[in-house]
Amino acid sequence: MNDSKNVKDIVRNFINNSINIDALGDDEDLFETGLINSLFAVQLMTFVERKFGVEIGGDDLHIDNFKSVSATAAFVVRKSSGQVA
Repeated sequence: MNDSKNVKDIVRNFINNSINIDALGDDEDLFETGLINSLFAVQLMTFVERKFGVEIGGDDLHIDNFKSVSATAAFVVRKSSGQVA
């Protein structure tokens, strides 16, 4: 089972390493700040699928699921527990 803090740490590390940013806040909107673009969003979703073993379907492709570290972690926890995102 993936807990939210562990997932946040893993997602934050992936983003920090990918876009070379320091001090990324858990609730910072990645799209509004311009930190990531649509191509990186696809990379983030692919990372989430592989790292956490969750399948991202068409219904999951909503910006609210991936707009921040917290949102992505909450999505992973929901998908891991079998809940609909």
